[in-house]
Amino acid sequence: MSHKTDAEIAHESPMRSIGEIAAKLGLPEGKYEPYGRYKAKINPLNIFSQPGKQGKLILVTAINPTPAGEGKTTVTIGLADALNRLGKNAVIAMREPSLGPVFGIKGGAAGGGYAQVLPMEDINLHFTGDFHAIGAANNLLAAMLDNHIYQGNALNIDPKRVLWRRAVDMNDRQLRNIISGLGKPTDGVMRPDGFDITVASEVMAVFCLARDLADLKTRLGNMLVAYTQTGTPVYARDLKAHGAMAALLKDAVKPNLVQTIEGTPAFVHGGPFANIAHGCNSVIATRAALHLADYAVTEAGFGADLGAEKFCDIKCRLADLQPDAAVIVATVRALKYNGGVARADLGAENLEALQRGLPNLLKHIDNMKNVFGLPVVVALNRFVSDSDAELDLIQTACAEYGVKVALTEVWGRGGAGGEALAREVLEVIEQQPNRFGFAYETDSGVRDKIRAVAQKVYGAADVAFSAEAEAEIAALEKNGLDKLPVCMAKTQYSLSDDAKLLGCPSGFTITVRGITVSAGAGFIVALCGNMMKMPGLPKVPAAEHIDVDEKGVIHGLF
Repeated sequence: MSHKTDAEIAHESPMRSIGEIAAKLGLPEGKYEPYGRYKAKINPLNIFSQPGKQGKLILVTAINPTPAGEGKTTVTIGLADALNRLGKNAVIAMREPSLGPVFGIKGGAAGGGYAQVLPMEDINLHFTGDFHAIGAANNLLAAMLDNHIYQGNALNIDPKRVLWRRAVDMNDRQLRNIISGLGKPTDGVMRPDGFDITVASEVMAVFCLARDLADLKTRLGNMLVAYTQTGTPVYARDLKAHGAMAALLKDAVKPNLVQTIEGTPAFVHGGPFANIAHGCNSVIATRAALHLADYAVTEAGFGADLGAEKFCDIKCRLADLQPDAAVIVATVRALKYNGGVARADLGAENLEALQRGLPNLLKHIDNMKNVFGLPVVVALNRFVSDSDAELDLIQTACAEYGVKVALTEVWGRGGAGGEALAREVLEVIEQQPNRFGFAYETDSGVRDKIRAVAQKVYGAADVAFSAEAEAEIAALEKNGLDKLPVCMAKTQYSLSDDAKLLGCPSGFTITVRGITVSAGAGFIVALCGNMMKMPGLPKVPAAEHIDVDEKGVIHGLF
């Protein structure tokens, strides 16, 4: 096991030219656009002009995240490397990191150890500028909307019923709720306003769910931005903003190609949060991976109750995708944390606490197998502190659910540490039935769809809707916007909407305090508990430990 940091391993790992990586996908020079020596953008027209492979789609998800860490992105990368080591043709399709978590809590999100995507610093910081383009498009619409009101308000927009918020890709609680238009009459119309983090914006969701540039422009035009004084919906297309927004995104919509430490091609593109958005990389990148490889390994954010549910119920439904297997990442340490052990004591064997925490993993297995009908493998990310008795307990419990457990050591060994997992995944794809389906049908009522997710996926007893949520549902029904999938905005730390309710709680009620519609993206957002679309920084932000030396080398991202 290496004692080096993630950053040290990344810095010491030689990178292949991006041309060599593109060649692995059958893309010759001229079919990709280099961004320096190790990054490229690829025009979707060049991707889909290549002969298609119709690859298998492997979804990597996890138990509810804990401060102990689970390593879902690391396993995603290590699994693809392992598949290639076994002679398969595998490509990764994963999300881009947001600057908010990079400078907030996580300090980087490009994998870890010997299972990383490179160049790690670039991917974590600005990358190819996609998120800046998304933020600029979002704020262009905001500026055009407020300018329309100022310049005479021909559409009769009600300033107090403007739905569109500004965006910045940073955790900044100060901007959650503001008053804009202060100052002189020429400084605009004063109204309530606010910022969301860019990854939670509808532009990000549209970007990730669009099939191509034309579809992107149509979806941008369909975004609901306000209501008139008489209650009529106002869309981005009514402001004639969608064409210019698409122009800002014409290069960003091209998938980014990079590589793992072991040279596996990786599409890193798009990145909505799974707790407040749909939490999946772009449809274009996922389709590209499926088109160019025999196996596409992708991930969805946070636990299977959030990212994987939305991957199935939103992304797969809207993009006509069907996963071939699901991998659920867990650790002994995280399950003991779910069983009530303090973080400082997670290294000690504790079978009783593990037994108490195990139902969290078993619930996620049940969801993927029985709600969504997928073959499942558990990837147990192994730590040196894990005892044989603890590992045996997990394997025995999973066996009772008909699910195999593969011990993974991809952090310390790269693809070699994921070969057991790769073999199990290949086996379930070939031998286990795939009855993929959804948790609900979209023609159900809004309340019924939300209740289906809460009861089937979370294990809730019921759902309570605030008076405000009820009024918003009525408005959706009135305007014919109620037959869309639902995107649940909920804490990632618990199956419930209470972050402190760990393990596998029962008898709880999910509280829906608000409803919004992302008409361009094609889903309804249910705000549960105290979830907000603009996070704040912790007391000690990760940014305090990030620095750059006189040679330009960045330190502290991991």
